[in-house]
Amino acid sequence: MTNNTFAFPRNAFLGFDHIFSELESIHKHAKDHYPPHNVVKDSEHKYTLELAVAGFKEEHIDIEVKDHVLYIKGDRPARRNADMYVHKGISARNWNKSFRLSEYTEVTGANLKDGILTVKLEVILPEEKRPRKININQNEENQNDNDSAQLLKEST
Repeated sequence: MTNNTFAFPRNAFLGFDHIFSELESIHKHAKDHYPPHNVVKDSEHKYTLELAVAGFKEEHIDIEVKDHVLYIKGDRPARRNADMYVHKGISARNWNKSFRLSEYTEVTGANLKDGILTVKLEVILPEEKRPRKININQNEENQNDNDSAQLLKEST
C-alpha cells in the first residue's frame, strides 16, 4: 500500500508520480527550519537566498545543483568535547537543505560573509520563451485597405 499524504486519490492521476513524490518530500521537510533562511526577490528575474550559518567556514559548506534541485550542506567538526560545556545554547549541528528550482532558474553565485551564506539565483528564459512585442506595420495595413478599395471599385 502506498502512503498518500494528500486528501485526493493518486490513482486518478496517471503519470504524475514524480510530482506527488516531490510534494510529499516538501510536506515531510516543511517543519525543518534549520538553518534559518530568507528568500529575497531582488528584481523580476533575480532572487537571493540567505542562510544563517554562524560558525561555518567556506570549507564546511557544500553547494550543488542536480536535476533542478539546489542542495546546500553544512558539515563541520566539533569545536570542543561535549563534556566541556556547562551550558550549550549555540547550535553547531550539521545540516542539509534543498530547494527545488524552476526549469529556467540558475545559480549565478554564492558568498559567505558575517555568518550569512548568500546564494544568487536568476531565472534565465530562453529567447523563444521570452515575451516579445509584435509591431503593427501601418504601411502594410494601409496597402491592404487600398487593395480592398481598388478591388471594390473594379467590381462595380
